[in-house]
Amino acid sequence: MDFNKNFSNVSESYLFAEVANRVSKYTKSNPDKKVIKLGIGDVTLPLVPAVIKAMHGAVDDMSAKETFKGYGPYEGYDFLRESIRDYYKSNGVELDLDEIFVSDGAKSDLGNILDIFSDKNTVLVPDPVYPVYVDTNLMAGRKIIFADANGDNGFLPMPDYSVNADIIYICSPNNPTGAAYTKAQLKEWVDYANKKNAVILYDAAYECFVSDGDLVRSVFQIEGAKTCAIEFCSFSKIAGFTGTRCGYTVVPKALEKDALSANKLWLRRQSTKFNGVPYIVQKGAAAVFTAQGMKEIKENLAYYMDNAKLIASCMDDLGVWYTGGKNSPYIWLKCPNGMGSWEFFDYLLNNAQVVGTPGEGFGKNGEGYFRLTAFGSREATKEAVERIKKLLKK
Repeated sequence: MDFNKNFSNVSESYLFAEVANRVSKYTKSNPDKKVIKLGIGDVTLPLVPAVIKAMHGAVDDMSAKETFKGYGPYEGYDFLRESIRDYYKSNGVELDLDEIFVSDGAKSDLGNILDIFSDKNTVLVPDPVYPVYVDTNLMAGRKIIFADANGDNGFLPMPDYSVNADIIYICSPNNPTGAAYTKAQLKEWVDYANKKNAVILYDAAYECFVSDGDLVRSVFQIEGAKTCAIEFCSFSKIAGFTGTRCGYTVVPKALEKDALSANKLWLRRQSTKFNGVPYIVQKGAAAVFTAQGMKEIKENLAYYMDNAKLIASCMDDLGVWYTGGKNSPYIWLKCPNGMGSWEFFDYLLNNAQVVGTPGEGFGKNGEGYFRLTAFGSREATKEAVERIKKLLKK
């Protein structure tokens, strides 16, 4: 027996586990203090009525012999894939049904997709970055290079043709920074990937928050993307499925290399290692894209973006530099008074009982920055903003 020694290259503690550990220690020592958590990107509003109704109907289906479902298709039921295809079409993107694969969430697929790529590939990720991109590749022993995202470029690094990469991670709107690429900027990345014979792994988990006309909901709105990109999306943010678990990945049939099809490889991988998402969950997910479902969901999204406006307005009043808060539920702020990320985390927790996420946990360029999320309740967000104002105006 021999364990995978590449695991020794990743931190023993996942970022959010360390955050939870520090908060737990504080609350045990200060049981009388009310802690407000604006750290992890978990939603707080319940599933909308249209989704619940569909899931109740699916439960009833499972109780009758005529409608009972056992193992489902590896790539997802057609009724859900068709609804996803129609959603893309509403954003000007035409997809074939067999280019859409239903999963239990974008996080899983972002790691699992690596099964279809050689461990010899060089990976390019922005820094700061969602930790899963880095850790999953370190576990596989791949070489990783970083594209510097910083205040000077608005945390939106652009391609450098002197750098050769095989796998490129892009998240827009970005987690953790909230920054979003314009169509023109994404076109540069697509052209770079096609020129380098590279693949873009495009994380579109936050596409539902996009409101500006010069931004996109899908990388496939960019000409040339179908020959160089795979897109990952999730029902976690658009519909609050963080505890229900459902997402989807789009693998274009035009993405090929050396007579191998990424689409066929992914289907082979999924049919070998994945048994699909439960029927009940998929019925609920399909209801998301109905007219009534989208009406109800847009109300929830507006709720979170109003929270984001409250936090952004607080930063404006305090004169604190930040990105996000628009087209994104995240506010990525520069720590005041030259504080380090974990230093500010402890300062905010101990003096205002507000929890955020230290930027350092997302990479070296995150040092000195801090992430707050708009996914809290309205009451909690308002109270957190007042506490932060009171503390930092001293």
